[in-house]
Amino acid sequence: MIKAWSLLLVAILFEVVGTTALKRTEGFTKAVPSLIMVLCYIAAIYFLSLTVKMIPTSVAYAVWSGLGLVLIALAGFWLNGEKFSWGLVAGIGLILAGIVVLNLATQVRH
Repeated sequence: MIKAWSLLLVAILFEVVGTTALKRTEGFTKAVPSLIMVLCYIAAIYFLSLTVKMIPTSVAYAVWSGLGLVLIALAGFWLNGEKFSWGLVAGIGLILAGIVVLNLATQVRH
């Protein structure tokens, strides 16, 4: 099971790097950021496809979405000067709570 979670983490990291590069593509007018974004998205989907062989798709996607959201929000804050608000923090907290509930509900079924 550690392998599955490790693969999911790799998928999430590729997705975060790809999404972070997205802003720098400037509408696909910059070649290097565009190539980085496309390659990272391909790698992210590949690793996610390996993950869902071992983890229920609903759990894998919930973790992918939630952790990806948090990491992308932090990257936006650190790299792009985006602002945090209480609403953003509360929304992220609710999403993370949903991930925990989904994970717990799936474990009970198995």
